[in-house]
Amino acid sequence: MDIFADLHNHTTASDGDFTPGQMVEQAKALGIKAIGITDHDTLEGLKNAVAAGEKYDIEVIPGVEVSIRFKRSYFTGTLHLLCYFSSSRLLDDQFVKGFKNILAHGRGEKLVKARVNEINKIFGPGREKALLKRNLKFEDISALSDTATRRHFAIALKQDFGISDTNTINLIIGNDSPAYLPSGIKLEEVIDFIRKNHILAVLAHPAAGSFPGKGHYKEVLPPLEIVQRILPEFLEAGIQGLEVYYPGHTKEHQDLMKSWAEKYHLLITGGSDCHDGIERPTGVRGISESEFKLFKETLT
Repeated sequence: MDIFADLHNHTTASDGDFTPGQMVEQAKALGIKAIGITDHDTLEGLKNAVAAGEKYDIEVIPGVEVSIRFKRSYFTGTLHLLCYFSSSRLLDDQFVKGFKNILAHGRGEKLVKARVNEINKIFGPGREKALLKRNLKFEDISALSDTATRRHFAIALKQDFGISDTNTINLIIGNDSPAYLPSGIKLEEVIDFIRKNHILAVLAHPAAGSFPGKGHYKEVLPPLEIVQRILPEFLEAGIQGLEVYYPGHTKEHQDLMKSWAEKYHLLITGGSDCHDGIERPTGVRGISESEFKLFKETLT
């Protein structure tokens, strides 16, 4: 497809391989006119990204991919909200500090330590389901990133414990693991802030958990049926868009998402979910110029 704007990308501010400047430079080289920088639960790379946008003459849309935690009888895990706002908001200290304070509840050192303890309790040496040659340490994870995600746990298991089998890694850190503790914040913790600050909230990759192929785009997201069950809560919270175009969405998924967008009067967005240059590159999904125009008209 002809991609005018790629609205979903990660940098070294969370778990991407490229700096904000490198990410913007790549988009410029690909001929993309606008790029969304949406690191996981952090605003740290956004000012640098906007500055790079001015340097390379490409429009940067600041955003955050916010992890929303659920622990239900039918689903324990996270769904993601892509929260977009004007670059001028980055100069508003009250906005930035308020957003950071909310996001801090869902990640950080406390959550990482709790997850490490749960993994050791179940899979550590001498345990009934022992899979680790030694106890996992907080430092194993913190050495990889200050904003650790599941990806960093997987890297540590490979590098420090020699566990390369994907099934074994998922057994330890996947949603169905007995050691799993979901990250993120509760939806009600961020609703008021989104509404008060006129943030454009988009439900990220709704159907990726039902992607039929292998690869990183599916990750450990829930199947479409679970997302559909929870969707009314996001609608009530005031989301304004759906990420329709996504590498982990089949044509059938895209058509279904478009029907949802029409039914609930939601914007259509899309993005590559870039994390690196090989397995999850930028510039593979996005939206057209007309779709971006509608997006920008809603963005404040």
